[in-house]
Amino acid sequence: MPDRKRTEMIAVEDLIALVRNYNPKTNAEKIAAAYEFGRDMHEGQFRRSGEPYFTHPVAVAAILTEQRLDDATIITALLHDTIEDTKASYAMVSERFGSEVAMLVDGVTKLTNLQLSSRETKQAENFRKLFMAMSKDLRVILVKLADRLHNMRTIKSMSPKKQLQKARETMDIYAPLAGRMGMQWMREELEDLAFRVLNPEGRQSIIRRFITLQRETGDVIHRITGDMRHELDKAGIEAEVFGRAKKPYSIWRKMQEKEQGFSRLSDIYGFRVIVGSETDCYAALGAIHQRWRAVPGRFKDYISQPKSNGYRSIHTTVSGRDGKRVEVQIRTHQMHDVAETGVAAHWSYRDGVRAENPFAVDPAKWIAGLTEQFDAEEDHEDFLEAVKLEMYSDQVFCFTPKGDVVKLPRGATPIDYAYAIHTRIGHACVGAKVDGLRVPLWTRLKNGQSVEIITAVGQTPQVSWLEIATTGKARTAIRRALREADRERFIRLGRELARAAFEHVGRKATDKALDTAAKRLRLADRRELLARLGSAELTGHDVVQAVYPELAPDEGDAISPRRAVIGLEPGQSFERAPCCQPLPGERIVGITYRGKGVVVHAIDCEMLSRYEDQPNRWIDLHWHSGTHPAAYDATLELTIGNDAGVLGRICTLIGEKKANISDLDFVDRKPDFYRLLVDVELRDVEQLHSLMLALEADSDVASVERRRETAKSQGAVLV
Repeated sequence: MPDRKRTEMIAVEDLIALVRNYNPKTNAEKIAAAYEFGRDMHEGQFRRSGEPYFTHPVAVAAILTEQRLDDATIITALLHDTIEDTKASYAMVSERFGSEVAMLVDGVTKLTNLQLSSRETKQAENFRKLFMAMSKDLRVILVKLADRLHNMRTIKSMSPKKQLQKARETMDIYAPLAGRMGMQWMREELEDLAFRVLNPEGRQSIIRRFITLQRETGDVIHRITGDMRHELDKAGIEAEVFGRAKKPYSIWRKMQEKEQGFSRLSDIYGFRVIVGSETDCYAALGAIHQRWRAVPGRFKDYISQPKSNGYRSIHTTVSGRDGKRVEVQIRTHQMHDVAETGVAAHWSYRDGVRAENPFAVDPAKWIAGLTEQFDAEEDHEDFLEAVKLEMYSDQVFCFTPKGDVVKLPRGATPIDYAYAIHTRIGHACVGAKVDGLRVPLWTRLKNGQSVEIITAVGQTPQVSWLEIATTGKARTAIRRALREADRERFIRLGRELARAAFEHVGRKATDKALDTAAKRLRLADRRELLARLGSAELTGHDVVQAVYPELAPDEGDAISPRRAVIGLEPGQSFERAPCCQPLPGERIVGITYRGKGVVVHAIDCEMLSRYEDQPNRWIDLHWHSGTHPAAYDATLELTIGNDAGVLGRICTLIGEKKANISDLDFVDRKPDFYRLLVDVELRDVEQLHSLMLALEADSDVASVERRRETAKSQGAVLV
């Protein structure tokens, strides 16, 4: 049990005074009542550090006063753990402090119970729940962020394992979420606190280099701040100028991204100029650019093109003293308020009234815009990828030929631009012009470029576009279109496979038979059955057996694949090498792997050359001489004529040879021929040779060859 510590907790009078500083009309009695209620509920509870537990809710409330938030949010902070950790109930909180506070406390409790650092699929589902909670009232996440910030500030009292878990969760989820909400100061502090846990040596190395740099160059911040004030005074601009060194994690990330050492890294100092009006912002920019040389490509005007969270500012990077690059942000006081508190500015108070900040965004519209594109994501991993991408993204602004502005994340391509305009435009995209010049679709767009999309009737999304697109909206639309196209292709292929499988037992694959099979296999309908058959989720044997179990081939007497190889030690497992796909009847040899058992290769596999100098890993093996089931896959490469019915006839021929198609992939489509890879399940090498002879004899098959890999290329080759 930890030692009990006597810790100075913020007194209720001091907390109320913090609120009164920005909201003189605060309901002090209600805050005091919440303070007393929370303290009573947490009586006898202690943190891992030994401090009374109630010091934590009070500290969270104090953090929220820095953002000048309303009474309901401050009271929620004081009570945010009562429903979860004490005898207090939702009804009790609602009765004493109103339904608004009870709803907020309940929302924070539900967020706390989400295990956001778990497996990817579950993490994605938790992100969905997190966004749902945020969409009801964004103040829930403001309290949760402040809760996480205080926990990270006091993380040393946790066990090392718990510290790592919380730090990763903070770096992956809470820090980028704070940044996405416009609370940059909180993002930076959360990142740095997590960095302190995840990579203490890296953080210390950055701090040591800073100390060395200061020793060599003196107080750069003080000198440059003075120079800027002098230039602005000369131009007659009233301004406040602040400078600071960037946080250790921010510098570390730049070093990793740019693959540069600390000494070569530029703009490690940041300066902020706060002026009275928007006009003064541009005047200050002119004065700074007159005095220092601007760095090309580092200018961003978020005043004329604000971020979705309401952020407005001018960013520029200039070469300062001794050629050192420094970043300068120029904004008005109102813009600065939004830059500091982000979406939270909607609830902030000044002098007792809600701050009427024209730059504060409506939280409901903001969260709706953030979640809209994720609602359509069916796949959890796709959803998580889109969420993380959206939260980390910066923006570029491009123009349509008519002069309209299209906002995109940094790194976006013409494909992203096309889908941002309309899904129909994205699907039909065949090319793009940037500033009048034709460019590849993988081109990264830059601020201020004019983009024109070239479309064509009949064009459909390509699989390669998934590697090009960066926005969640584009990737979602492409995946959905590809899934629909694949489904139709699988249904057509499944129909041919079903026909071949039923003909093999002397029956026809009628709609009634397929409906019966779908019902017995508990599938929605025959289209679903055919799609699964075409995508190799079902086999023809499965479908036939569902309708005619008495006619389906019986493979019960065949040798189990688990005991098909002779020469292994008792209990030793094996797997077939994917490079040569050895079949029963071929001469084989085994290569031992630590923790993996034995990998079986054909004796003529070129990959075996890698193990010539390791004879102790070789095992002499041979196949069991009995009858094997058709369970061993081999890959054939076929070139066939592009005529009606050819593919169906090939599938029928394969079925007649009692081989099952487990996968089929078109690798080349031409007007007169198809080249495709067919994975077939076979009994042995004799069946393979018989099948290949039958295929070669077909007049519409130009070539058929077995596909294997070589040690030289480590890629596929035909042998």
